[in-house]
Amino acid sequence: AALAATPVREERRVELSAEVADAGRSILDIRGLGLKMGDRWLVRGLDLAMTSGERLGILGPNGAGKTTLFNLISGEFPPTSGTVHLFGEDVSALPARKRARMGLARTFQTSRLFGGLTVEDNVYLAVLGVRDGHLRPVLNHEDSEMRERAREIATQMGLGEVLDREVAELSHGEQRQLEVAMARATDPKLMLLDEPAAGLSRTERQTLTELLLGLPEDITLVIIEHDMDVALRVATWVTMMYEGQVIAEGTPDEIRANEMVHDLYLGRRHAA
Repeated sequence: AALAATPVREERRVELSAEVADAGRSILDIRGLGLKMGDRWLVRGLDLAMTSGERLGILGPNGAGKTTLFNLISGEFPPTSGTVHLFGEDVSALPARKRARMGLARTFQTSRLFGGLTVEDNVYLAVLGVRDGHLRPVLNHEDSEMRERAREIATQMGLGEVLDREVAELSHGEQRQLEVAMARATDPKLMLLDEPAAGLSRTERQTLTELLLGLPEDITLVIIEHDMDVALRVATWVTMMYEGQVIAEGTPDEIRANEMVHDLYLGRRHAA
């Protein structure tokens, strides 16, 4: 039996539409977004609107389309249908690098760190990349300023004591913190974090959660997380995806009380 789709609550849709109409606060506005590969829709008919400073958690079982949604927002894939507006501008046809320079930063499920470089070097390269800079044999004032920025952000993200350590020597939890630090170092308006707590111990998850809660209020955050405890503590609004579609939305308390959400995580299906 097919899962019965739950519509977005009308009051939320009206509220967001009014807020997003203010281009000064509009961060992300998705309308009818879809991606089809072969005969299968990986994401279909998805609407999403966010304003500055919001914290959105996206939940869903494996294969729900969560990472595909991130790939569409960040420009890794062009959409089959629908549009993506970032910061009031239609970016549906723009490549990922241009979206990044507009103020979008993201992490990936699979680590993209440079294991042979230090923590400071990795964060510095993140700063350099978004500023469209180049490595130079002779350092100038701008390089020194970017190095200082890298050290500052790494320290804020709890990595001050391992700045000079090679990434390959870090614990898994520290590597996850570094990925978030690299995203943060680009001065993003919008951060997309793809399962940042994956593989972390309970203590490491608690540390990461506190770091995310401490992000500046003007950064808009979207977090994909299989760990419901992390997602529901960080997010102020939660979207549940299944088979490429949104099936439930609500506050963390509403999602905690939603029987359908719990059934999906336990592998039970709801019939239409």
